[in-house]
Amino acid sequence: MTDLEIRLDPGERLSPDEAIAQDQALLRELEPEAARLYDRHAKVAQEWFPHDFIPYRLGRDFDKEPWTPDQPRLTGVAQTAFEIGLLTEDNLPSYHRLIHGMFGKGDGPWIAWVGRWTAEEGRHAIVLRDYLTVTRNIDPVMLERGRMTQLQQGYDHDSPGTLRGLAYVAFQELATRIAHRNTGRYSSDPVADKIMVRIAADENLHMVFYRDILGAALKVQPSAAVRAIVDEVLAFEMPGAGIPGFIRKAAQIAKAGIYDLRVHHDEVLMPIIRHWRIFELEGLDAGAEEARRRLAEHLQKIDAAATRFEQKMLTSTVPRIASAG
Repeated sequence: MTDLEIRLDPGERLSPDEAIAQDQALLRELEPEAARLYDRHAKVAQEWFPHDFIPYRLGRDFDKEPWTPDQPRLTGVAQTAFEIGLLTEDNLPSYHRLIHGMFGKGDGPWIAWVGRWTAEEGRHAIVLRDYLTVTRNIDPVMLERGRMTQLQQGYDHDSPGTLRGLAYVAFQELATRIAHRNTGRYSSDPVADKIMVRIAADENLHMVFYRDILGAALKVQPSAAVRAIVDEVLAFEMPGAGIPGFIRKAAQIAKAGIYDLRVHHDEVLMPIIRHWRIFELEGLDAGAEEARRRLAEHLQKIDAAATRFEQKMLTSTVPRIASAG
């Protein structure tokens, strides 16, 4: 046990002041590892330009030829998945605020990462909107109204504690990578697929940073980290959950196999949980042991629910893809 590890009985929680002090101490402890992971990311991340992915030859002036519903090549669930993907990416200002709040101020590797992550994420909304507008695959008026609603509403959450926040972004980046990748595949449009492959590559590198820095935190504060991970898994929801009509649209996306319970269990939760070796850690306090018990129970419930959903989809007429991860 390190000096930073605080052992708690089940149900016991730190006071706000204690939690802030512990987070600040943890960030200082992990700063060298954050610097190493930032440097690793900078070496492997590839520079790319949104305009290189857009078929501008298809562009037409909207003032001369307004958008009409018969113009899109994307239809149904593919349109819905692209809409959700873009509006989620549009909310970057809110995500930046939360992550900046989680990592604090200064000019060290934590803030350097926040800036790099934000800059890379910003390209995603640019390339998606340009693609959808130039190809006329979604009503541009609807998209702009959706953007206005999304940004005014924001992602209104308090900045999370360091461990809980790292757990969320690790799972969320992987979930977004898979949802984007499967959206491209489902579209049956080579241009859309190429764009989503490029975005997914970014999301994967972001996931690796967060996954590995939380892996380092597990060595410093194993019990606290396990409790935070379990709390996040049990409460997890995608950042697009605030989009109007999200529940209905998410159900359509699930029926198509783009992102459903099986994907969430097999391709998001389990790979990261196994990477962290959550069920193999030793010397945890009573609260963390209880959290692991709840995690195992929760994973079993998701797996069972995913199986029931798969059986139901056997009689569905909705075109469905097999997830590729």
